[in-house]
Amino acid sequence: MKRGFDIIAALLGLIVLAPLFAIVAVLIKADSAGPVFFRQERIGKGFHPFWIYKFRTMTQDAPLTGGVLTTGVDPRITRAGHLLRQTKIDELPQLINVLRGDMSLVGPRPEVRRYVELFRHHYDMILAVRPGITDLASLKYRDEAAILARFENPEAEYVRHILPDKIWLAEEYIRRSSLVFDLIVIFKTFMKLISRRNSGQDDHLESSSPAYRKPPV
Repeated sequence: MKRGFDIIAALLGLIVLAPLFAIVAVLIKADSAGPVFFRQERIGKGFHPFWIYKFRTMTQDAPLTGGVLTTGVDPRITRAGHLLRQTKIDELPQLINVLRGDMSLVGPRPEVRRYVELFRHHYDMILAVRPGITDLASLKYRDEAAILARFENPEAEYVRHILPDKIWLAEEYIRRSSLVFDLIVIFKTFMKLISRRNSGQDDHLESSSPAYRKPPV
C-alpha cells in the first residue's frame, strides 16, 4: 500500500509541478553556469547506493571546493540556490527517485556512504526500509545549515551530535511507521514550509527526542 501511494503521489506531483520545474530550470541556468540538476550518491534500502536528485543550488565546482556539509551562508551557494534551499524547492526532483523506487515520500533521510559506515550497526535497521524525502529529522533540522554554522568544526558537531540524533529519530519513525503516520509527517512538513517557523523541537512528533539524543551503542 505504501509503495502504491508513493507511485501515485510522485507521478501526480511531477505532473502538477512541471511548470514550476521549468521556471526553476530557467532561474538556475540564468544565475550560474552548470547543469540544472545536482546528483549525489546516497545509500538506500539494503545498503544499495543510488543517485539522489536535487535542483543545483551551488556553483558547478562546489564538490571540489568544499565538504559535503553546507553551513550558514556558504559562498558556494548561488543566488537562486539560496531561495531554493530556503523554500526546500531544491528537494522536489526527489519525486523522480520516489517514482524509480529509490526512495519513498516519507522515510529516514538517506546519507552519504561515509556517514552510514560510521554508524553501520544502526543502519542495519534504518536501511531495511526505503529512505524518504521527509521524516522526523527533516522537521527538527529544517535549518541544519544555520545550526552547524554556530560551531567551529561543523562536521565534528554533525557526527558527534546531529547525526546520532537523526539516527534516533529514524529508528523512532520505523517503530511508529504506518500510512496514517506518513500522512501526518507529510502534513506537518507542508505546514512547516508555509509557516517558516524555526526548526527546533516544537511539537509532539519530535518531543520524544531531546536535543542531540545519542542512540544506544
